[in-house]
Amino acid sequence: MTERLVAWFEINKRDLPWRKTRDPYAIWVSEIMLQQTQVATVIPYFERWMGSLPSISHLADADPQQLLKLWEGLGYYTRVKNMQKAALRIVELHESVFPTDFQHILALNGIGPYTAGAISSIAFNQPSPILDGNVIRILTRLFALKTDVQTNVAKIELWTLARELVEQAHASMPDRPQACSHFNQAMMELGATVCLPKKPLCGVCPVAEWCEARKAGTQEQFPINSKKTEYTKRYFCTLIFQRENQFLIRQRSAAEVNGMLWEFPTTEIDESEFKATFAQSKRKHTLLGTVKFAITRYHNKLVAIRQSDPLNKNLPDGIWKTLTELKALPFSSAQKRVLQLLLEPHPAKTAEQPTLL
Repeated sequence: MTERLVAWFEINKRDLPWRKTRDPYAIWVSEIMLQQTQVATVIPYFERWMGSLPSISHLADADPQQLLKLWEGLGYYTRVKNMQKAALRIVELHESVFPTDFQHILALNGIGPYTAGAISSIAFNQPSPILDGNVIRILTRLFALKTDVQTNVAKIELWTLARELVEQAHASMPDRPQACSHFNQAMMELGATVCLPKKPLCGVCPVAEWCEARKAGTQEQFPINSKKTEYTKRYFCTLIFQRENQFLIRQRSAAEVNGMLWEFPTTEIDESEFKATFAQSKRKHTLLGTVKFAITRYHNKLVAIRQSDPLNKNLPDGIWKTLTELKALPFSSAQKRVLQLLLEPHPAKTAEQPTLL
């Protein structure tokens, strides 16, 4: 089975920029960017990053604001902060050379077992297992695993299966210098393009004959997951203060969510306040627009309001910047949409923001 899957991958793999190298630094960057983010979204980010920061030393020495700007829109900004911490650790402990040992990789900031396995297998062809949502779906279908994937029993079983398969690939293809690399990438590719959550393309699956769920016609019943996500609604009001050609902004503290990013003065409000603020600003023609966005289990709405005569008000703390200066600063996805509303000469509108902050 493993040989069939590797052969399929080598013919059918997508042409992705991080697949053109075995540089562990580039593979690390791509794996962190790909966490909870679609491939098509990541490609331009990856190419910009590698163009600006082509090595571990460049990352270690980079200005944190440059990093946040390069990451702007990908969300989960602690990831990029952890990357710089990890780069500094590599410079200090490994003389700027990415470590090859799995445990040393795992010890780096922001790297868990999946990412460590991906880097060590793809970059160094080590038989290290990987286990993400795609791989879980494939394994539960292949072996018709009826254990709830949220349980520790299932997690142990899945990691064991993932390890056995990559070790089998390593043992069965000793003449292939990238057997482990291609096997793990094949599992990712299969889950992304064939073994889909709904309506899997079993007719073109290279391992369909080994799939127990397919034989029983129960593919879409796997994986079994009892955990249901409960979403919470949150509401925010953003105020746009303008003096001539400058706008008031402030920087979030390092301890806050989206720390060190910039924003227009923003306050969390409740649903009734949101509705009242929206209605009042619309009547007064001060409504710039609204933004909808999601962060993990939170579904958020933000109303952006222009403030008139700011010289006569008690202004929040902040600094004044022109639109040109604002475009050079890192903002969260939602705040970037507010900035885009300022740049667009259109009436008040709703900006859908389905991606993560």
